[in-house]
Amino acid sequence: MIPPKRNRKTSREYDRDGDKDRHLIENFFAKLKQYRAIATRYDKLAETFLSAIDMAASVIWLI
Repeated sequence: MIPPKRNRKTSREYDRDGDKDRHLIENFFAKLKQYRAIATRYDKLAETFLSAIDMAASVIWLI
């Protein structure tokens, strides 16, 4: 997904839209990891961990 250099003799294909989508997803996970309970996974049950992710994602979405 890394774009090729301009001075490259043979050009490679580059998916600009895919790169934008990947960038948005990576930024979302970076914001999600700012919440300490999610980054260290305090919850032992998968259901409560998923609910914490849902709550943090909704807060990120509202901001």
